[in-house]
Amino acid sequence: MWELTKSFTFEAAHTLPITTLGEASQEIHGHSFRAEVTVRGDTTNPETGMVVDFGVLTQRLGEIQAMLDHKFLNKIEAIGLPTLENLSRFIYERVRHIGHVTKVSVHRDSCRETCTYFGPRD
Repeated sequence: MWELTKSFTFEAAHTLPITTLGEASQEIHGHSFRAEVTVRGDTTNPETGMVVDFGVLTQRLGEIQAMLDHKFLNKIEAIGLPTLENLSRFIYERVRHIGHVTKVSVHRDSCRETCTYFGPRD
């Protein structure tokens, strides 16, 4: 069994209108985010010797990064309220077709916060 993880970073702004974190969170503010996508497989492709082609994964993550980087996340309807939970789900939904994606984690390192989405319950 192999597990591969690829990460990317993005800078984005958001507001959290419903929070107990105080007024600062309700105002427009920004974060440096780091996202990690983990793919697992117990066999490799016999032609490539890989569980997942990092080139394909890198290209898709670049597309997602472009959707999020230097954006106001509240304007991206597919995210919903721009919480770590919804961001991790948003990314998962856009990479789940690439191999067996087991989890997507989104980190706000400056806040020492992480959320991991493992996909929908079967």
